[in-house]
Amino acid sequence: MVAGFTLSACTSVRYYAQAARGQAELVVHRHPIERVLANPHTDPQLAARLRLALQARRFASRELGLPDNRSYTGYVSLDRDYVVWNVFAAPRYSVQAVPQCFPIAGCVAYRGWFSEQAAQADAARWSSRGDDVWIGGVPAYSTLGWFADPVLSSMLRWDDDELAGTIFHELAHQLIYVKSDSAFNESFASFVQRQGLREWRASRGLPPVEGHDDAIAEGFTRLVLDLRERLKVLYASGVDAEAMEAGKLGEIAAFRRRYAQWRDRHWPDDHRYDAWVAQPINNARLLPFGLYDRWVPAFGMLFQRSGQRWSAFYAEVRTLAREPRQRRDHELETLMPPTHGGDAEAASP
Repeated sequence: MVAGFTLSACTSVRYYAQAARGQAELVVHRHPIERVLANPHTDPQLAARLRLALQARRFASRELGLPDNRSYTGYVSLDRDYVVWNVFAAPRYSVQAVPQCFPIAGCVAYRGWFSEQAAQADAARWSSRGDDVWIGGVPAYSTLGWFADPVLSSMLRWDDDELAGTIFHELAHQLIYVKSDSAFNESFASFVQRQGLREWRASRGLPPVEGHDDAIAEGFTRLVLDLRERLKVLYASGVDAEAMEAGKLGEIAAFRRRYAQWRDRHWPDDHRYDAWVAQPINNARLLPFGLYDRWVPAFGMLFQRSGQRWSAFYAEVRTLAREPRQRRDHELETLMPPTHGGDAEAASP
């Protein structure tokens, strides 16, 4: 996740102020992890997690070729569950995000707030205009190397793999980033996270991660993307507002039925997505799906083509990053493996 609050001419003074204040608080409260570990009063469980984070941080630079800087060598204990809350907004009858544009990050699909209350107030403003909104808590983000991003207490709720993988992901953003192309940036970072985690586990003598969780996540993402595509077709149909609203509610209800059928057919004992499906669904809530993994298989093919050598892989990615958006997307599309049938039956009417 990239910080979506980098200073922008199109945001309010209030937004500038909270962004600067929030980032400054992280800097002020950041403590070197080595110093935290040397403190005899540090909780042993916290020390173990921070020690692991430092090991992953060193591995990222030495073995994965990621930036070797002060990021993730400091620690900040937060007084909340998330460091930032992102607000997503989309028109009531569109699956395209209302873009939020920033000088450094470019245009992204969200705007980040350091206060949940401020995020809710921002969401209320969008909602009052008739837009669909959704708020998502963020445990970690990247400032693209502008600051020494710390390990946050919100990151330590994760298991060891997620903690290490997130460090790899956020450092990948520091290495290569293209303004206004979230799918490229997040897919690249997600590939580095996944492949880096495979190598990290192997270096520690751990077995490969089983694909059960990935298979479920990918299947569910396909279902959500199918809903988004159906809504896109509906919104482009030109029917009146009353029919559009009825069609929208009907598609969401049909999605819930397809989800239940898919779950019961493939994963009858796994109900991890039940709560998500049961909550209100709108256009904004669908926006994050596909953002992080659209081009991951293409980057996987590029890694193989590079002889599984990180330096050669990064050189290829940098070449892609310099291409115009349309040509870059075309080249990534040619790298995508054939689509597998998998859960195709779940997307049928």
